[in-house]
Amino acid sequence: MVRVALQICATLENVGELKTNHPDYAFFLKLTCTNCGETTDKWHDITESEKTQQQDSSRNPEGFNFCMKCKMCGRENTIDVVEKSNDVYTEKDAGKFKTIVVFDCRGAEPIEFSPRTGWIVQSADNGQAFEDVDLSEDDWVEYDQKNQTPVGIYEFGAKFIKLKK
Repeated sequence: MVRVALQICATLENVGELKTNHPDYAFFLKLTCTNCGETTDKWHDITESEKTQQQDSSRNPEGFNFCMKCKMCGRENTIDVVEKSNDVYTEKDAGKFKTIVVFDCRGAEPIEFSPRTGWIVQSADNGQAFEDVDLSEDDWVEYDQKNQTPVGIYEFGAKFIKLKK
C-alpha cells in the first residue's frame, strides 16, 4: 500500500477558495500498474462516494473507490480516496503546490490528472460562489457581480507525490 497525494497549483485572481464538490467529485486519472509498469491510455474516474467490489471481496467487504485488472499482467489493483483527506486551495496557497486529496494505492498509481468540471470557486472578500466550474482548459474567468470584480484561475497545474508512512 502506497499513499499518493494529488497536489495542485494555480494563480488566483480575486478567488478566496477553490475546492472540489467533495465527496462527489470525480478525479479523472491516468494510472500505471506498479507490478508490470503498464500505463492506461484512457482516463479513469475515482469518486469517494462511490464503491465497487473486487472479484475477491474478502480483502475489503465494503469495496473500493476504484478497482481494475491490469490488461498486461492480470493483477487486480485498487485505489481508495483517503477519508477526510480533501483540502481547500486558498488565496494564501496561490502559486504554490498544495495537497488537495490523498489516494491509498494498491497495485496502481496515478500519473496524470485531468481537472474537468465539478469545482467550486468562492470569490475573495465573501463574494459570489460559482459551482460546477470547469478547469479542463487550465484557465477559468468569470465576473463576481456581488463585488463587481473579475475572478479567475490561471496556470492550473497538478502533480503527484508519494507520502512517507
